Amino acid sequence: MEPVDLVEMQPDKQEAVDVTSWVCVCPGGLWRVQRNETHEWTQQISSNTLGSLCRVKVQLKALSDDSDGPPSAKENEKMAVTAVADLVPTPILRQQDTALQVPLGDWTTLRLGEGQCDITEACLGGMRAGEKCLITVSNCSDTTYSHWNRTRSLSSPAFLQAFTPGKESWEMTPTERWEWVKSHKERGGGRFRSGDLWGATDSYSRALKLLIPLCGLVGEVEDTNCLEEMHQLPSSDQLKIKKAELHSNLSLCQLKLNQPQRARDSAAKATRLEPGASKAWYRLGQACQKLNELDEAKEAFKKLLEIQPELPAAVKALKEITSREKERNVQLGLRLSKMFS
Repeated sequence: MEPVDLVEMQPDKQEAVDVTSWVCVCPGGLWRVQRNETHEWTQQISSNTLGSLCRVKVQLKALSDDSDGPPSAKENEKMAVTAVADLVPTPILRQQDTALQVPLGDWTTLRLGEGQCDITEACLGGMRAGEKCLITVSNCSDTTYSHWNRTRSLSSPAFLQAFTPGKESWEMTPTERWEWVKSHKERGGGRFRSGDLWGATDSYSRALKLLIPLCGLVGEVEDTNCLEEMHQLPSSDQLKIKKAELHSNLSLCQLKLNQPQRARDSAAKATRLEPGASKAWYRLGQACQKLNELDEAKEAFKKLLEIQPELPAAVKALKEITSREKERNVQLGLRLSKMFS
């Protein structure tokens, strides 16, 4: 397995190495990432905040010996002084057959927190000016990527030239958080329609992570009658419905990714938040069927028929469950008869 070098070019300083690992998503599946990070004890702000703009170049390691390499110290200083404030995000088109999601060999500006380039963003998060890190990336799934060899491992040096800091989520106003929630939900829908199920799951999860504390903040705003803030935000009930929609959407992704237990839990949360959510009840029933929890599945589809009487999908599902229950009872009877014969 080959290493990936992620370097922010600055003069060497006193170093301390920290090794971390995690699993990251990309359109085709999951990748395991291990990062050996060198802390060089600077006072500059970290680049991991939401909305941070990072200017980075990524290259395959096999090509890096003949590449232009990182900028010189003089070029890097000029960039930090003159261009950091003018960074503009580079449009990124998500692709199914590549993991890093950034144009190789070109300078790219990423906005952290959007999840456009999951692995690359995760490696950049937390870096400061003058720090270096070494990462190793390998495919966790059986998916074959046309861009990579049969070992399904990546080896790419990357250089972080500059960044502008964003905000931690707790530093944002409720309105700013709400804008992030909407953008993640919209991005998740687009990814789902394009077949990027892992990316859609990631986007809906990011939206929920921001929305859950936002619901509490909006409740506090309503209690204090802060009209100016209320005009820019949905009500508590509207946020509750949005939260239910996100859990329901997440459940659908998890069903398609063959994660029925997670799908059941997500759908159950959606139905508790919005008892009239027909899609959530249907997904709950589907998940329980896959888990062979037939009684729970039957109750979910019956609830769905109360909301939408004679819905063909629910009627068909109940017939299938009744058939499976009869088969289960026959098999149980046979086992009991053998025990007492």
